[in-house]
Amino acid sequence: MLATSQPVGLSVLVVAVAIRGHGPPGPAVLWACLAAAFGTSGLVAFYRGMAAGAISVVAPIAGTAAAVPVIWGLARGEHPSTLQELGFVLVLGGVVATSWERTPGRTRVAAGVGWAALTLVAFGGYYVPMHTASHDDFLWASLVFRSTSTSLVWLAVLALRRRPRGIRPHLPVLAAIGVFDTGGNVLFAAASQEHGLLSVVSVLASLYPVVTVLLARMALRERVQRTQEAGVVVTLAGVALVSAG
Repeated sequence: MLATSQPVGLSVLVVAVAIRGHGPPGPAVLWACLAAAFGTSGLVAFYRGMAAGAISVVAPIAGTAAAVPVIWGLARGEHPSTLQELGFVLVLGGVVATSWERTPGRTRVAAGVGWAALTLVAFGGYYVPMHTASHDDFLWASLVFRSTSTSLVWLAVLALRRRPRGIRPHLPVLAAIGVFDTGGNVLFAAASQEHGLLSVVSVLASLYPVVTVLLARMALRERVQRTQEAGVVVTLAGVALVSAG
């Protein structure tokens, strides 16, 4: 799926950069290459997690990736507000509640949680270098990011010798995924350049699980246990508080 959707987004960015007619900025834009390595790995883990378990469980856990840039900010001397501190507690508690499901006689880690944890780390690693790359020119940073990401995906396809099959009926959907995914990256880069507040921008970007969970409920009629539902709500509330703080 990535091998098909990625080139669509890349094509859109190439056209946008060509129309604008500005040359590449300074070397800082190359931080987008590192962001692409993290972001692409996270996207693969995210898709694998959604395939293995409930989307309503995987997406909120992955959304807590905002904790990584927040911790980075703390290490660089930023100080969270009381609301943000409360948000951290809610996120941690919500992730724990979401990750465990009860079955007759025992409690076990929900399917897909391992992949969600990998997504959390990888997406968290994406925010910091992409924020740095976007300071001079967000559109070029997005182009470097998408070019690197597309190259990584196709190198993996060639290395594994897997030819995409059965995708023709899904081409419109895959194209839409490529456009939306690229749009999200561009908007994050633009917000990073405009405001320069890594903690705020990254946390707001991590609110995407709200849409994902709602779509899973409406389109797939997905249901999880009550404790996990509570965990989803608490996790999303924590992310919102971190953002509001």
